[in-house]
Amino acid sequence: MPHSLREPASERERSKGPDAEAAAESEDFKPLTAEQAREWRSRQPQTSVWSVVRWQVVLLLLATALTVPLAFVLGQPVWVASVFYGGLCVLLPTALMAYGVTASRGARKRAAQPGQGSALLAGMFFWEGVKLALAIAMLVLAPRLIPDLSWLGLLLGLVLVLKAYWVAHWLRNQPSAQ
Repeated sequence: MPHSLREPASERERSKGPDAEAAAESEDFKPLTAEQAREWRSRQPQTSVWSVVRWQVVLLLLATALTVPLAFVLGQPVWVASVFYGGLCVLLPTALMAYGVTASRGARKRAAQPGQGSALLAGMFFWEGVKLALAIAMLVLAPRLIPDLSWLGLLLGLVLVLKAYWVAHWLRNQPSAQ
């Protein structure tokens, strides 16, 4: 009975598989020169963490201002405080993290010593942890700080201010009007 599957002719063919493809791709990889890397970085727009914070302030004020007439028409003025506090639950932790990774004593020390990638990453993780802890603490304290808290209003403020990341990213990628 003839064999329908072909046997590999050699050990080399037998060893081919997904790893062989990866090896072939890595042989084609050519690292960028320092000049090419500088050119590539110059074409990539940078978004400052402080620009995200500024957009969060704008969206927080806008969301709160738009909530005022709606809250009074519905007879629920607590919505204004709830939306504002929900936005603060995003804004304050983000601003604290921005300070920590850009302007704190540790950040200035790391910036003065180039080549400290692991210290930079550790600082980023530390401040992200602080940001999360503060946001959770603020959310836990919300019912105690705002009597008759509207959870829907708080969630609305929180989500709208979170959208500042998208606004900053979108504006960063827009062509300049020069």
